[in-house]
Amino acid sequence: MTAVAAPSPARTVSWRSVAERYALVVLVAVEFVLFAALPRSGEVFVSALNLRTLVANQGVALVVAVALIFPLAAGIFDFSVGAVAASSSVVAAAAVVDLGLPVVVAALLGIGFGALVGVVLGVLIAYGDVNPFIATLGVATLLGGAIFAYTAGLRITGVPAGLTSIGSDDWFGVPRIVVVSAAVAGVAWWLLSQTVFGRRLFAVGSNLRATHLLGVDVRRVQLLAFVASGVTAGIGGVLLLARNGGATSDSGMSMLFPALTAVLLSTIVIDLGRPSVPGVVVAIFFIAITVSGLTLVGTPAWVNQVFNGAALLLAVGVARLARSRGGAAGRP
Repeated sequence: MTAVAAPSPARTVSWRSVAERYALVVLVAVEFVLFAALPRSGEVFVSALNLRTLVANQGVALVVAVALIFPLAAGIFDFSVGAVAASSSVVAAAAVVDLGLPVVVAALLGIGFGALVGVVLGVLIAYGDVNPFIATLGVATLLGGAIFAYTAGLRITGVPAGLTSIGSDDWFGVPRIVVVSAAVAGVAWWLLSQTVFGRRLFAVGSNLRATHLLGVDVRRVQLLAFVASGVTAGIGGVLLLARNGGATSDSGMSMLFPALTAVLLSTIVIDLGRPSVPGVVVAIFFIAITVSGLTLVGTPAWVNQVFNGAALLLAVGVARLARSRGGAAGRP
């Protein structure tokens, strides 16, 4: 008899690893084809207007989700990123509308406010040993109240076209907000994957005590994680103002959960076991394509909320499973 060679274990593991890393990417592609082929959604779904709107609408969501990666890489959940983005939007709007400052100065003030909140949170958590959940949720609640107090529940309008054009106009057929958010994501990817700062962030999140014993200033790394998160969320707030053409009394909680879902889903895409910018991009479009497709096929409005909640629960469960498997395999 002729012996049949058994499949190489290394090759089997390799194909399985590739399948795990890119499963969500394949699912996004399948969803796109499905909604493009369905009679009730196809013509509108693949139209240039719908695709442009779908992509442009994810600009702010992408930046806010990227902001969440920095503290999460250090092992800390930050529940304030949505509120920081929303309050930065109000700060920039107040500066340009109420104070009459130039657009560039107003944008820098909005980003600077996000950085200031990041410093406060970093000091409280890293140096004050305040529980991260309490600190970030408390700051988010405080900012939400401050937003409502300043706006009195009304919308701040009259934002100059120099700022709103970033949210509504194109550069060579590509929405400007997409270009800016992609640039922010690119810088964040570089910081997290190509610098000592990024490696130290993930080391702290993997094993804080061991990283400290290696001589790394863990508190400083945690502080810088919140500063980076605050700056990024501040940019998200300015983009939110540009996209909406005004600032509202929204506390930002509506931005938090999609961002949290995207970041948790990113741990099961491409770079398994830890959050990544490419994974967040895939997760953002997975959520966006699903919601857009379900809307076009005529599902009730509550279906979108159910999907977002289910996606968050699924992301938490799968991320925990991935971490457990990674631990069993000796990975952080």
